[in-house]
Amino acid sequence: MSAQITGTFTFAQWDEKPIAGAEGGARIAHASVTNDYVGGIEAAGTSCQYTIAYTSETVGSYVGHEFIDGTLDGRKGSFVIEQRGSFGADGTIQCSFTVLPGSATGELAGLTGAGSFTARGGQPTTPYTFGYALEG
Repeated sequence: MSAQITGTFTFAQWDEKPIAGAEGGARIAHASVTNDYVGGIEAAGTSCQYTIAYTSETVGSYVGHEFIDGTLDGRKGSFVIEQRGSFGADGTIQCSFTVLPGSATGELAGLTGAGSFTARGGQPTTPYTFGYALEG
């Protein structure tokens, strides 16, 4: 079975800490983030960890993993997504993500998929798209 879903997520918490480099220049930071999803994915209080590489004060890229425990199209379980993205001086964040193979549990066991989102600075809620398949 395969499907394409949409929805939104909201940053519930963002805690960023510097790791190395100079403020305003190239540097690395770590962020612990909590998101709330509605739509095809329903999950509150997800756990996400990002490593962020800044090339200037407002430009850079990031990688991260997010643990999502909730429902996907009404099926209960959990899974991990791996995210890769970039952000620019205009405040736009581009991200693509994939399901970490073998990470899905419960009614979502065997889940594969990929999705994306574009976040805009100053907007608390971000739309996402996600295409997925379930074995069996």
